[in-house]
Amino acid sequence: MSSEKNVGRRLFLGFNYVLLGVIALLCLAPMWHTLAASLSSPVELNASRSLLFFPVGDLTFKGYEIVFANPSIWKSYLNTMLYVVGGTALGISMTALGAYTLSRRYFMPANTLMLLIVFTMLFNGGMIPNYILILKLGLYNSAWALLLPAAINVFHLIILRSAFQGVPAALEESAKLDGANEIQIFLRIILPVSKASIAVIVLFIAVMHWNSWFPASLYLADRAKFPLQIILREILIDGNTNMTSGGANAAISIYKSLIKYCTVIVSTLPILCVYPFIQKYFAKGVMIGAIKG
Repeated sequence: MSSEKNVGRRLFLGFNYVLLGVIALLCLAPMWHTLAASLSSPVELNASRSLLFFPVGDLTFKGYEIVFANPSIWKSYLNTMLYVVGGTALGISMTALGAYTLSRRYFMPANTLMLLIVFTMLFNGGMIPNYILILKLGLYNSAWALLLPAAINVFHLIILRSAFQGVPAALEESAKLDGANEIQIFLRIILPVSKASIAVIVLFIAVMHWNSWFPASLYLADRAKFPLQIILREILIDGNTNMTSGGANAAISIYKSLIKYCTVIVSTLPILCVYPFIQKYFAKGVMIGAIKG
């Protein structure tokens, strides 16, 4: 009987490995195609209509040269980095403080406030009222129009609140007996114990700001303040490449497809480099506070 169970378990595990491997390949195929296309010859790339596993034609970095010769790329890259760093710092600070307050057992209005906060996640005023609000507050065409409305995400707040509620009460009681106040408990006990969940929220917020383009298209009028995703959208959808190399105009239609692939690689590379360093916290951080028993 045990041998039959072992055979069944091996078959089940083998099926899972094969299925997960196929899913992984399907997820990696577009990324690999984009990388191979960005290193391909522009003439061969335009003629190709199939999925690429290797660069077609002669290996070339011409697309990357043209992309980095575009001054809008560098300026928007810097803007995006500022928005990501500032938005992540503001977001995790506000979310952690709000989650800590709402997770306190002795804070009587916590459940009522949480219901009201969750209501805003399900129902909101919409795009036009938000636009009018940004205008009335004097935030239009400023970085604050991108940072303040996104400072607290209800989903992130729920995750951190659950994580903080999962911290054993004995730790807080021991700290209070030693004379610790609320700020010390928050900084020296709650945050270190919940670092996995905080790392996940930091990743969520950073990726959100990195990929965000719609708020910038609404609230920013000055092109010098555009994030990278706006420039990427112009290249991918509007076909506006503004390609210059060595002071000469290189805006030739043959390079447009190559430029699009190179721009996608340039815009996603930083996130791909950061993610492996914090991915070990990902599953653990999401599940903290979700298991009760």
